[in-house]
Amino acid sequence: MTQYVIIGDGISGSSAAETLREEDPDADITVITDEGEPLYNRILIKEHAKGKLPEAPISIHDEEWYDERDIDLSLNTHVTSVDTDAKTVRTHEGEDHEYDKLLIATGGTPTQLPVENSDADGIHHFWTFQDARRIREAAENSEQAVIVGAGLLGIDFAAVCGAQGIEGKYLMRGDRWWRYALSADGAEIMHEGMREKGVEPVFDSGVDRFEVDDDGHVEAAVDPNGERFECDWAGVAIGLTFNTEFLRGSGIERDNGIVVDEYMQTNLEDVYAAGDITRFYDVLLGEQAQNGSWGSAKEQGRVAAVNMAADAEEEEFEWVSSYSITHFDFPFLSFGHPTLGDEHVERKYSDTEWRRIAFKDGKIVGGVLIGDLSPQSKFKQLMREQRVVADQAEVLLEQSVDLDELAPAQEQ
Repeated sequence: MTQYVIIGDGISGSSAAETLREEDPDADITVITDEGEPLYNRILIKEHAKGKLPEAPISIHDEEWYDERDIDLSLNTHVTSVDTDAKTVRTHEGEDHEYDKLLIATGGTPTQLPVENSDADGIHHFWTFQDARRIREAAENSEQAVIVGAGLLGIDFAAVCGAQGIEGKYLMRGDRWWRYALSADGAEIMHEGMREKGVEPVFDSGVDRFEVDDDGHVEAAVDPNGERFECDWAGVAIGLTFNTEFLRGSGIERDNGIVVDEYMQTNLEDVYAAGDITRFYDVLLGEQAQNGSWGSAKEQGRVAAVNMAADAEEEEFEWVSSYSITHFDFPFLSFGHPTLGDEHVERKYSDTEWRRIAFKDGKIVGGVLIGDLSPQSKFKQLMREQRVVADQAEVLLEQSVDLDELAPAQEQ
């Protein structure tokens, strides 16, 4: 009987556990997580924090789900070390779990700002269901907040402020939101969306330090320009720190995450990784990449499990990810790797409609759509086909994209 151990019960770990049970009905499967509750929908926790959704729809699995599949689930359990020679996983309680195949799907934890008082009461990160509960409680009893982190995670704090009627100041280091993927035209649509929600973007700012009251609760953020922004709470979303400390001495290759190939296997036999924590070989991009989307993590877990159960390189991970934002009156979607590429084209169609496409070696590698998401399936198709289309940007920027207008691939 094969023994599988999965560290992490996010969507990648849970997807792997479910797939392993299907692929290997007689196997022994153990899932270890440091969270206190089974899998929940990380996408929906923002709606809970906004006060729009009760708790019930957010939970995906209860403990019975694991029992029904004969999967051993260990909640509130921290892994302290992995011995890849002895093939054992040790927990904080001193218990050893033996494995034949190991999957690491521990994801990350929000990065803390390296400034004074960044751990003060009232400073929130947004990653777990428990975080969402705390943010909702803080938001329901406050009038003003500060947001730090001009990216896909930080904008959720802006949405919470808008939904809860809070005056928000969104402190950004650069001159626009998500400056690595958006030009000024695209970013300004997002800025206007924030302003309509009562959140004011503050550019060329950031946080130099937080000020606290006599009880240690945050009361203001001071930016590098010396400007002071009073707040009842602050939301910080400046990225993830990957949970790999327990892998010291394991021999598993790490590089700002765990390095895996297109089969989700690490440099060591019988050790795999999936989800946010991976630096995986992207077969479409032709290089190592990272991706934090829900769909990508779920698929990585499934692919890892198929290969673990087959004891072979049976299936490659090939995926065009996407990330959507539904907080505003207009939709927003990024796909692929919009911050990469050696060439970009873009067009603004209206005050709430904009498109940008990123190319590498003439092939689409990612993009951003605001207002009209209908071309996404066609762009993803071109990515999967790896067609050289950068020289036909005019067709791709037409409001209604017709792939039949593109020159046939063989003629390029």
